[in-house]
Amino acid sequence: MAARRAAVAGARLGRVAPGSSILFLCDMQERFRPSVAFFPQVVAVAARLLQACRELGVPAVVTEQHPRALGPTVPELGAHDLPKHPKTCFSMLVPAVEAELRARPGLAAVLLCGIETQACVLSTALDLLERGLDVHVVVDACSSRSQLDRLVALGRLRQSGAFLTTSESLILQLLGDAAHPRFRQVQQLIKEPAPDSGLLALLGGPGVLQG
Repeated sequence: MAARRAAVAGARLGRVAPGSSILFLCDMQERFRPSVAFFPQVVAVAARLLQACRELGVPAVVTEQHPRALGPTVPELGAHDLPKHPKTCFSMLVPAVEAELRARPGLAAVLLCGIETQACVLSTALDLLERGLDVHVVVDACSSRSQLDRLVALGRLRQSGAFLTTSESLILQLLGDAAHPRFRQVQQLIKEPAPDSGLLALLGGPGVLQG
């Protein structure tokens, strides 16, 4: 029994809490709108998660890939009041974002949404994992132009140690208790199921999201 408790204590459980989490919103920009699969649905899910994070006091970081060429962050994400960190590298961990991380010494978990899964999301996750942070990839808020790239990248992320999860699961973990003072406001955000972002059709049975 003692050995079992020790094993559980040493395991990465992937718990999240508002005071030790941050939301990363990666490159949800206008030029990707026509080419990334399920773009409107993925942005809608990310917007819902951002709203929940605002209610619960979870900070958020937004990046834009080469914005002069790829345009601004789409308005429906609801991130108009957040700084947009421009980048050309695939990882979100540009100096300004690194500074945000350093300013939060109690940070334990990053909730990661965005595009494209096999490029900027993957590179960001690997950099964060290398720094010892838990990474929760929000599978219904990540996509790619190629759905094969999207699916294989999710498997790659899991192999590397990221947690694959959904927006509603994360929101409920952050909330933690129906007695939370913001429960009713957050409950309204998840009253309707998240829009289908194509994952069920992709999986078609056992796949990267299963054990």
